Amino acid sequence: MNYDQIFDSAIERLHAEGRYRVFIDILRNKGSYPNARCFGGHNGPKPITVWCSNDYLAMGQHPDVIGAMEEALHNVGAGSGGTRNIGGNTHYHVELENELADLHSKDGALLFTSGYVSNDATLSTLAKLLPGCVIFSDELNHASMIAGIRNSGCEKRVFRHNDIEHLEELLATEDINTPKLIAFESVYSMDGDVAPLHKICDLADKYNALTYLDEVHAVGMYGPRGGGISERDEAADRITIIEGTLGKAFGVMGGYVAADQKIIDVIRSYAPGFIFTTSLSPALVAGALGSVKHLKSSNIEREAQQAAAEKLKVMLNEAGLPIMPSTTHIVPLMVGDPVKAKQVSDILLHEYGVYVQPINYPTVPRGTERLRFTPGPAHTEGMMRDLTKALVEIWGRMELRLAA
Repeated sequence: MNYDQIFDSAIERLHAEGRYRVFIDILRNKGSYPNARCFGGHNGPKPITVWCSNDYLAMGQHPDVIGAMEEALHNVGAGSGGTRNIGGNTHYHVELENELADLHSKDGALLFTSGYVSNDATLSTLAKLLPGCVIFSDELNHASMIAGIRNSGCEKRVFRHNDIEHLEELLATEDINTPKLIAFESVYSMDGDVAPLHKICDLADKYNALTYLDEVHAVGMYGPRGGGISERDEAADRITIIEGTLGKAFGVMGGYVAADQKIIDVIRSYAPGFIFTTSLSPALVAGALGSVKHLKSSNIEREAQQAAAEKLKVMLNEAGLPIMPSTTHIVPLMVGDPVKAKQVSDILLHEYGVYVQPINYPTVPRGTERLRFTPGPAHTEGMMRDLTKALVEIWGRMELRLAA
């Protein structure tokens, strides 16, 4: 058995398909984000502008967040000391879970080390405890949700993206007394569209199903207190479990679920992904706590971000670039070819100092490769004009398809 040959072949397949991932060597500039420094392939750091970060509101740079982290670091030190069972419930964790439960109008919440882990651990654990459970999953759900559903060992039914009629067809084939769970997202981050929450909840009520909503690209971003689309659309009380992240709009790290206390206790007691994992550093939790508290009372960041996203959409549209329809803060630009998407990204970085990662399969279906821009509160109109001009030049140079 030639192990090296197998590994070489696996990597070569990615290169041949244009899907080999290259991670940029970068440092963000504290206090002047989206400005950053790129270290790859240069004699010293090169100044760049970041256009693809999920730190949507630049809360990772906010004084409240940094100050809270510094205070916690000096107060309790670096690590948590192990799992929460072994190291204890650091009080910051308790405070943050209370804030998150309140944010989503639930009885309880539970912290995980990432959004991926919270999805995988919760979905797999919950479904295993429901005898004969069938999970109904939107076809564009996150990889972490798919992993959790697979690890549950339950039967699953995949419904067409945001297709309520298809979901009902699938639900209607099951016995009304069969345990059911509908798993879906609020904001789908690669297309920028939104799920019809109330229509899905209507079906859940009709067919006696639980609901599991992934709000990772919406928490902090929507609703008067940043509770996500479920808060904005006044649907939170109809959702059984709301899952979110602390690593995107809240600007730090970690994942969580919010639900009735009984469900939280079940997950806390049975999920290996929670029980056997070292808990988040107190400094990270303190920073997230500061961010959640700030965004509960401040709409300045949300309003500035939405204005920036709308402005960039208008500029790209007026330039004739193939921007994909989006009703949210996500601004996707269609390329349709993995190799060309990588080439555009490379030219933007090396010639224009613009950093945006190409999005390829399996994150998006083959043939829909794209660039995904996430303008934030600090992206200026001048930055947007420069970006638009660069894209127009590259589109012409590479003879890429313009908007129809």
